[in-house]
Amino acid sequence: MLERAPPSLFGAYAGLMAFGTYFSIYAFRKAFAAAHFAGAAPVLTVEYKVALVIAQVLGYAVSKFIGVRVIAELPAHQRISGIVLQCLLAEAALVAFAIVPPPWNVLAMFADGLTLGMVWGMCFAFVEGRRQSDLIGAMLCASFVISSGVMKSVGTLVMAWHIASEWWMPAVTGVLFIPTLALSLFGLATLPPPDAQDIAERVERVPMGRSARRAFLGRFGPGLVALVALYVLLTALRDFRDNFAAEIWAEVGLGGKAELFSLTELPISVMVLCVLALLTLIRDNRRALVLNFALIALGAAMAAVSSALFMLHAIGPVAWMTILGGGLYLAYTPFNGMMFDRLVAASGSAGNAAFLIYIADTAGYGGSVTLLLLRNLPGFRLPWTQFLIDAGIGCGVLGLVLMAWAALYFRKAIVRP
Repeated sequence: MLERAPPSLFGAYAGLMAFGTYFSIYAFRKAFAAAHFAGAAPVLTVEYKVALVIAQVLGYAVSKFIGVRVIAELPAHQRISGIVLQCLLAEAALVAFAIVPPPWNVLAMFADGLTLGMVWGMCFAFVEGRRQSDLIGAMLCASFVISSGVMKSVGTLVMAWHIASEWWMPAVTGVLFIPTLALSLFGLATLPPPDAQDIAERVERVPMGRSARRAFLGRFGPGLVALVALYVLLTALRDFRDNFAAEIWAEVGLGGKAELFSLTELPISVMVLCVLALLTLIRDNRRALVLNFALIALGAAMAAVSSALFMLHAIGPVAWMTILGGGLYLAYTPFNGMMFDRLVAASGSAGNAAFLIYIADTAGYGGSVTLLLLRNLPGFRLPWTQFLIDAGIGCGVLGLVLMAWAALYFRKAIVRP
């Protein structure tokens, strides 16, 4: 039935299943950020919650590094079982987090990140290389925009309704979303592989061995370096805003309001979904790649301008967090699928985009850890809000410079016939 379905209907179904899968994954990953853990002692002079975030991100970075090879070479029939295994291990890590006393339970958060780091690549492998990849990818990417806020809202309610303490709340939240995950994985398992027309427009997607990966990186190395550097900035800033939203809302006098986590993320997800889904209408891969670059530049500009306006008291905290988040996700989201998918298609080389995503992610999460450590240094230990303002302006401006250089490089290397 799916093979005979109109392309738009197939894209909507596939996108919904991909959305549901990764939306549910965030229950195992982000709910802990809703808690403050105020009574916990610092870990080696690092604030306890900061140590938790660093541990999880480090685990994620290690997993992404391993995934550069694993995801590039993973056979299609192992994707679903791989996602299930990672989620079960992540839930076990969250149970260990609740049982093991601090500071040793920080290691459980490292294990949580380590077990979940390859889920994205397995999900995206169902998406790439299709005529509807932009629509499906936009829906998939919308999941991590909205799910982070929703999971923190759910975690806040789990604690507010005394269902679980802040220590057990992450594990309980994970269990709540297991049925949604199971249904969505079943939907992904029913997707047929790309057909002949998909392959004609987006090139064939196949596992890539070491020599194929090296050849692709050698062909586009300078441009990819600039893109990865930009992604490092975006990942670090996006993670900081995401992980410490509770602290930032508290500093601006809006703490304890569970709805804020979702209120600011819903318009962001709708905006990003609509804009990126429109790229499906662009059949020419070179032109679509240029438009991806333009959206990334616009997002970086939004991050810098909104932070400057908030610093000048021209806009309020809710507007700032919404516009900043919208800019970050508008710039960040194309890196997680659509841009690299179009780059592979425009290159004309059979392969897959997943290994490029994992190279960027490995560096990106390393940058996220660096930013957290920088903020924790005595001379940089600014209030959460002030640090985010400064980082938003700095990363936005530098990001625009890097995007301009990358666009000029690929214009010469691939965009012009």
